[in-house]
Amino acid sequence: MRASTVDLVADTARAAAARRTMAWTAGGLATAATVAGGWLAPPDAVQGPAQRLMYLHVPAAWVAYAAFAVVLAASGAYLVGGDLRWDRFARAGAEIGVVLTAVAIATGSLWGQLVWGTWWAWDPRLVSTALLLLAYAGYLALRRAVSDRTDARDGDDHRVARPAALVGMAGFLLVPVVHFSVVWWRSLHQQATVFAPQRPPIDARMGLALLLAVAAATLAALCVLLHRVVRLERRLATDPRTRDRVPARVG
Repeated sequence: MRASTVDLVADTARAAAARRTMAWTAGGLATAATVAGGWLAPPDAVQGPAQRLMYLHVPAAWVAYAAFAVVLAASGAYLVGGDLRWDRFARAGAEIGVVLTAVAIATGSLWGQLVWGTWWAWDPRLVSTALLLLAYAGYLALRRAVSDRTDARDGDDHRVARPAALVGMAGFLLVPVVHFSVVWWRSLHQQATVFAPQRPPIDARMGLALLLAVAAATLAALCVLLHRVVRLERRLATDPRTRDRVPARVG
């Protein structure tokens, strides 16, 4: 079955079946990643079993970047075309990114305690990641505050969408800062492992487990994104304030 993004966010039985198929596939990949990372891949020679947190920490961080890229792209598309559906994608992407960034910080903190002996260090990667979390938590708070102040329906009103789009796009400037912080400044955090030609490649079994974990996290996040947009549109469709409104466009 061939389905476009628009088809996948439609509130129809066919689209729901496609989303369920994606969810089952994500579950299968997650199971394979758990087996590969927990049993097939060897422990790190220096860090020991604590290194297995990589199979949760790294996918959470990478997919959070992708979620914030969705906010950037969807916000830009909204500002160009004025279609409020893109604003709903941006909101859902920010929600996913905030959760995954919090997971990355929590697992990184645990990893740091096991390896460095401390839960927190004023490290460039840690500080910049915390700022990224605060930026997009602020983005979601802004949407809520504007909605409450103006009695606008979040996801169906340009009074919320316009300022949110600008903040969402500006927040993405922190993503390259987080990613390259270990290169630009002295850092305790491990530098790039997979994309680092000057360093020996990681064990193939570790690489396979990490690849499976990233694929599972990416597909799972996509499923959540689509489900969240469908839920937002279903809620808007049944709200008496928006049910009979003809969507305006930015002109």
